[in-house]
Amino acid sequence: MNLTGGIVLYTVLWFLTLFIVVLFGQRSQADAGEIVPGTPAGAPANFVIGRKLIWTTVIAAVIWAPIAWVILSGVISREELESFDQFFRG
Repeated sequence: MNLTGGIVLYTVLWFLTLFIVVLFGQRSQADAGEIVPGTPAGAPANFVIGRKLIWTTVIAAVIWAPIAWVILSGVISREELESFDQFFRG
């Protein structure tokens, strides 16, 4: 894995993690009892993104590190991945 591959892998993991982290602690305007006119009742109330971005960055790094280690250390080689389907075929 080169630098570009590592950055792309981290970015994909970061965005996938963000989509999950954004849902934690979510409270809708209907739950809060204060629906702003012109917005749907399911819209978030008091949405704070800063803390969620920090958590996303930390969680993505924790997921990325072992994946990068496996790729860089050669624990699993490209040849093993190419013949991985043989494991299930018999």
